[in-house]
Amino acid sequence: MNGFSKFFEKDKDERLNLVKQFTKLKPSELLFIKNQTSNIEFERANKMIENVIGTFSLPLGIATNFNINNKNYIIPMVIEEPSIIAASSKAAKIANVLGGFKARSNTQYSIGQVHIVDCDDTDNAIKQIMKNTNQILRLANSKTHTLSKIKKGAKKISCRKVTIDEDILLIVELLIDVGNAMGANITNNMCEVISPFLEKITGGKSIMKILSNYSTSRIITASAIFDKNKIGGEKIVNKIILAYKIAMNDEYRAVTHNKGIMNGIVSVSNATCQDTRAIEAAAHAFASRTGRYLPLTTWTKNDHGDLIGSIKLPLSVGTVGGIINIHPMAKICLKIIQTTSAKTLSCIIASVGLAQNFAALYALVTDGIQKGHMKLHAKNLAIAAGTKLENVDMVVSKMIQANDISIQKAIELKKYFGNTMRKK
Repeated sequence: MNGFSKFFEKDKDERLNLVKQFTKLKPSELLFIKNQTSNIEFERANKMIENVIGTFSLPLGIATNFNINNKNYIIPMVIEEPSIIAASSKAAKIANVLGGFKARSNTQYSIGQVHIVDCDDTDNAIKQIMKNTNQILRLANSKTHTLSKIKKGAKKISCRKVTIDEDILLIVELLIDVGNAMGANITNNMCEVISPFLEKITGGKSIMKILSNYSTSRIITASAIFDKNKIGGEKIVNKIILAYKIAMNDEYRAVTHNKGIMNGIVSVSNATCQDTRAIEAAAHAFASRTGRYLPLTTWTKNDHGDLIGSIKLPLSVGTVGGIINIHPMAKICLKIIQTTSAKTLSCIIASVGLAQNFAALYALVTDGIQKGHMKLHAKNLAIAAGTKLENVDMVVSKMIQANDISIQKAIELKKYFGNTMRKK
């Protein structure tokens, strides 16, 4: 991946040319990226949601240097916040020294729930459900021919009892292998089709039939070792571990710790049109599974004093179905990643989350989070001040030289360069 060195210094055409060399994008797809300010035309957007008046664009960037499970990746990220992509790329480069990221996904199982009330005998209702497991699974799988053909689909039934206001609620859970799909629609369909039969054999009434976004059957783990000599020695390693321990013991810090992780996870999820609300809800629930809100990452060191980072969280993603089939840029971004596997995509997303967490912790215990962030944010301030695009770099340079990165300074410099240009 040597060609991606100083990727940020290259112009648009040079960056796209490197992406073309690394991926199998067609000339038409590269042209689509180059020319589109909005990825979808009004007519397409109008079919996706209601009451459409236009489209809303965010920057699409490329994170470089990632080696995940011994394969090199360039990773599309959609985010409005500066420093995220640069930080992730730098973290990945450091991780590569000692082997890159190692990631693993267990299963692609979705969880569907049917909530049943008013059972005369809940224990007997559970016995009837388990007795009729095969019939329930056949009924659920009748809603999909595609999954059945590839030996996936509904696999298991389980039951739980919950007491609400002294009444017992029966929760029937359906475990579904959804393959490379996120699986929300098929899960909901299966829950709805088995509901009448469940009512019949339990004598109760179902009040809700829907998937659970707490995707604990889609757990992802990723890890990496960061060479102490590349990050300032064991003193910095110890500071990062201490920063992690602070998050372990203070929920206020833990929330911000995990927000930094989600900066990376959501950026890749945005680019590939995943359900980011479901992803974040599951991640934060998982962080609270012990009864306390805890970090999603763990930081330790090995016998050589190198930093070891790991991440574990539920991650429900797909490479087929839903908006992915509709949104042209989502298809292109998946092609840039070069995978059709939801498991591989989840491993990539988790690795980016870990990289982003390392970058944030490293910045916090060294120069502070604002030094690098504000330099990149200076461009936003220059543009917000009304600076002409051809003058932005000069305004940014002067703000950095003056150590005054503020909207007031940007306005002052905009006027200065505006007057200078007029005199010439």
